[in-house]
Amino acid sequence: MAQDIATNGGMISAAFKRQFHDAFEVKCQQTQSVLQVLTTDRGQIQGSSFTVNDLGTVEMEAMTTRFADTKWSVPEAGTRLVAMADYGLFVPIDPRDEAKLSANPTSPYMQACLAAEHRQRDKVIIAAAGASVQRKTADGESYTNLALPSTQIIGANATPVNKAKIAKARALFRKNHADNAPLYFIYNSEILEQILVDDELTKWDRDTIQAIQDGDVAKKWGGFIWLPYEDLPAGTGSTEQAPVGRTFVVAKGGIHYGRNSISNFDITVRGDKSNTKQIGGIASYGAGRSNEQKVVALDFVR
Repeated sequence: MAQDIATNGGMISAAFKRQFHDAFEVKCQQTQSVLQVLTTDRGQIQGSSFTVNDLGTVEMEAMTTRFADTKWSVPEAGTRLVAMADYGLFVPIDPRDEAKLSANPTSPYMQACLAAEHRQRDKVIIAAAGASVQRKTADGESYTNLALPSTQIIGANATPVNKAKIAKARALFRKNHADNAPLYFIYNSEILEQILVDDELTKWDRDTIQAIQDGDVAKKWGGFIWLPYEDLPAGTGSTEQAPVGRTFVVAKGGIHYGRNSISNFDITVRGDKSNTKQIGGIASYGAGRSNEQKVVALDFVR
């Protein structure tokens, strides 16, 4: 029988292969903790809270009388209480989905969960920088909220981040004798843009002009180590019509941070959910200021 080439010639195309994607395109996201480096890491915390002890200063005094009675100088001392808070994340993978995919979602899902865990650490740390901390100066469980003093806050004053604000922050650490440790300046994309378009700032340090032009200020500049972090809070007096942002400049150890893994991030099979794979875990975090002189809040117009 003669073959109908015109009719049958295109049938082979029904068997053409389809290229399925064999990987997952992971959404751009922060995957590692940025702010943990500026803290005093207390490690694994056993319990629902941990304490931070602080101690004031003492000064020498002139002794003008011979055989005088001893005069004691007792420094102010306090104990700060940092409460832990629990956070969890669980992602299901239906076993029927895995057979229909060319890619195994297990690894990318786990990476996404771990990235979220690291971001939560930073959320706790940035919140602690500006929040009141519970402090007591006498025995017992009577704590008083201690806020970041106004002397440690650089107001927005209808201006973006500029040379004057950066210099003021640096001067505060020198005034407080708190500049003998690494100083960290937390910045986001808005602050980066304000720095790069400020001619006064780009002329400030000749050695870093090229780095700034390349968009790299994540290095020591102006006396600070620059840490990129996008989720900065709103500043004082911020409104929708007049948005104000707030960042923080922190001396190493000005914030104490602790973590406790309640349930490690792992992969389990849920028999009660039709053998669905479950990726996730539970962790507890806590952070609090250890010294107000080691933290500066800097507000800026967005």
